[in-house]
Amino acid sequence: EVQLQASGGGLVQAGGSLRLSCVTSGFAFGDTTMSWARQVPGQRLDRLATINSGGETTFVADSIKGRFTISRDNSRRTVYLQMNSLKPEDTAVYHCHVFWKTRDYWGQGTQVTVSS
Repeated sequence: EVQLQASGGGLVQAGGSLRLSCVTSGFAFGDTTMSWARQVPGQRLDRLATINSGGETTFVADSIKGRFTISRDNSRRTVYLQMNSLKPEDTAVYHCHVFWKTRDYWGQGTQVTVSS
Protein backbone atom coordinates (compact mmCIF):
# COMPACT_ATOMS: atom_id res chain seq x y z
CA GLU A 1 0.00 0.00 0.00
CA VAL A 2 1.36 3.38 -1.03
CA GLN A 3 1.54 5.81 1.89
CA LEU A 4 2.69 9.43 1.91
CA GLN A 5 2.92 11.15 5.29
CA ALA A 6 3.55 14.89 5.11
CA SER A 7 4.55 16.95 8.13
CA GLY A 8 6.29 20.16 9.11
CA GLY A 9 3.55 22.68 8.50
CA GLY A 10 2.49 25.29 10.99
CA LEU A 11 1.94 28.97 11.63
CA VAL A 12 4.76 31.31 10.66
CA GLN A 13 5.15 35.04 10.17
CA ALA A 14 5.74 36.50 6.74
CA GLY A 15 9.43 36.28 5.85
CA GLY A 16 9.90 33.13 7.90
CA SER A 17 10.85 29.61 6.91
CA LEU A 18 9.52 26.08 7.21
CA ARG A 19 10.73 22.72 6.03
CA LEU A 20 8.14 20.16 5.01
CA SER A 21 8.87 16.44 4.99
CA CYS A 22 7.04 13.60 3.30
CA VAL A 23 7.90 10.10 4.49
CA THR A 24 6.85 7.37 2.09
CA SER A 25 6.30 3.63 1.89
CA GLY A 26 4.79 1.01 -0.39
CA PHE A 27 6.63 1.72 -3.64
CA ALA A 28 10.12 1.94 -5.11
CA PHE A 29 10.95 5.40 -3.82
CA GLY A 30 14.49 5.47 -5.19
CA ASP A 31 13.23 4.90 -8.72
CA THR A 32 10.38 7.38 -8.65
CA THR A 33 9.79 11.04 -9.36
CA MET A 34 8.20 12.99 -6.50
CA SER A 35 6.36 16.29 -6.35
CA TRP A 36 4.93 18.82 -3.95
CA ALA A 37 1.69 20.66 -4.58
CA ARG A 38 -0.59 22.91 -2.58
CA GLN A 39 -4.27 23.71 -2.40
CA VAL A 40 -6.25 26.60 -1.05
CA PRO A 41 -9.85 25.68 -0.15
CA GLY A 42 -12.11 26.16 -3.13
CA GLN A 43 -9.21 26.38 -5.57
CA ARG A 44 -7.39 23.88 -7.72
CA LEU A 45 -4.39 21.87 -6.64
CA ASP A 46 -1.24 23.60 -7.90
CA ARG A 47 1.97 21.71 -8.55
CA LEU A 48 4.94 23.48 -6.99
CA ALA A 49 8.04 21.42 -7.64
CA THR A 50 9.16 18.05 -8.99
CA ILE A 51 12.33 16.06 -8.38
CA ASN A 52 13.40 12.97 -10.30
CA SER A 53 14.86 9.79 -8.86
CA GLY A 54 18.40 11.07 -9.29
CA GLY A 55 17.77 14.20 -7.27
CA GLU A 56 17.45 16.62 -10.19
CA THR A 57 14.76 19.28 -9.91
CA THR A 58 12.74 19.11 -13.10
CA PHE A 59 9.98 21.62 -12.37
CA VAL A 60 9.56 24.70 -10.20
CA ALA A 61 6.46 26.87 -10.32
CA ASP A 62 7.00 30.57 -10.98
CA SER A 63 5.21 31.42 -7.75
CA ILE A 64 7.94 29.81 -5.64
CA LYS A 65 11.10 30.27 -7.70
CA GLY A 66 14.02 31.49 -5.64
CA ARG A 67 12.19 30.83 -2.37
CA PHE A 68 11.37 27.11 -2.16
CA THR A 69 13.65 24.13 -2.78
CA ILE A 70 12.69 20.50 -3.26
CA SER A 71 15.11 17.76 -2.23
CA ARG A 72 15.09 14.09 -1.36
CA ASP A 73 16.89 11.51 0.74
CA ASN A 74 16.49 8.10 -0.87
CA SER A 75 17.96 6.34 2.17
CA ARG A 76 15.14 7.79 4.29
CA ARG A 77 12.46 7.48 1.59
CA THR A 78 11.69 11.12 2.22
CA VAL A 79 11.12 14.17 0.05
CA TYR A 80 11.48 17.68 1.44
CA LEU A 81 10.30 21.18 0.62
CA GLN A 82 12.39 23.95 2.13
CA MET A 83 10.32 27.13 2.14
CA ASN A 84 11.99 30.49 2.74
CA SER A 85 10.74 34.07 2.54
CA LEU A 86 7.20 32.90 3.12
CA LYS A 87 4.32 35.17 2.12
CA PRO A 88 0.68 35.24 3.26
CA GLU A 89 -0.33 33.97 -0.19
CA ASP A 90 1.63 30.78 0.52
CA THR A 91 -1.05 29.82 3.02
CA ALA A 92 -2.44 26.46 1.88
CA VAL A 93 -2.48 22.73 2.53
CA TYR A 94 0.69 21.20 1.11
CA HIS A 95 0.67 17.69 -0.33
CA CYS A 96 3.34 15.36 -1.65
CA HIS A 97 2.61 13.30 -4.73
CA VAL A 98 3.78 10.21 -6.53
CA PHE A 99 2.58 8.58 -9.74
CA TRP A 100 3.00 4.84 -9.29
CA LYS A 101 1.72 1.99 -11.46
CA THR A 102 -0.76 4.11 -13.42
CA ARG A 103 -2.18 5.89 -10.35
CA ASP A 104 -1.73 9.24 -8.67
CA TYR A 105 -1.20 9.17 -4.91
CA TRP A 106 -1.45 12.20 -2.63
CA GLY A 107 -0.56 12.46 1.01
CA GLN A 108 -3.06 13.80 3.52
CA GLY A 109 -1.37 17.18 3.49
CA THR A 110 0.07 19.54 6.05
CA GLN A 111 -1.34 23.02 6.73
CA VAL A 112 0.90 26.03 6.28
CA THR A 113 -0.39 29.39 7.51
CA VAL A 114 1.61 32.57 6.96
CA SER A 115 0.56 35.63 8.92
CA SER A 116 1.22 39.16 7.73
